[in-house]
Amino acid sequence: MSTSAERTAAMSGGGVARLRPLPYDDPLAQHLVAQVQQEYVTRYGGPDEAVVDPAEFRPPSGIFLVAEVDGVPAGCGAWRALPTGEAEIKRVYVAPAFRRRGLAALIVAALEDGAAAAGHASVILNTGDQQPEAIALYERLGYRSVPGYGIYACSPGAVFLGKELALGDEEPPWAS
Repeated sequence: MSTSAERTAAMSGGGVARLRPLPYDDPLAQHLVAQVQQEYVTRYGGPDEAVVDPAEFRPPSGIFLVAEVDGVPAGCGAWRALPTGEAEIKRVYVAPAFRRRGLAALIVAALEDGAAAAGHASVILNTGDQQPEAIALYERLGYRSVPGYGIYACSPGAVFLGKELALGDEEPPWAS
């Protein structure tokens, strides 16, 4: 994948994934956010209640990526800068028809690359114990347990993970 604003990669099992930045409040982005929120309702009984300001996901302090496979909206993910200097990964989601093909790992890698290029030395995220496949993915990608934060810091079942990033001299993916 290149470091340009749009990235493409071959998917395992066939198909081409295209990742591109969109504003958080773009209709396609909101369609995918609604799908991830429905996933939370199914798994946890309610949506994610963390406050999200669309402006937090605008470069250079964050980004929202939409993933399409052969032109079909297939997933999303975002990062935003925190006051602590870390980048927080949010809203990583892959639609059921596109799961188990490596798309989530592609999304996370693009988010990590963007956060590192923007100068963040680490990323953190929170998920929950009702998403064992997400926890397994993050652990495979080198994420480790970190102290809880935010509104879910003391929630039973909340899982907090983080990863150190290799800072490079690359331009942020949205700069070109």
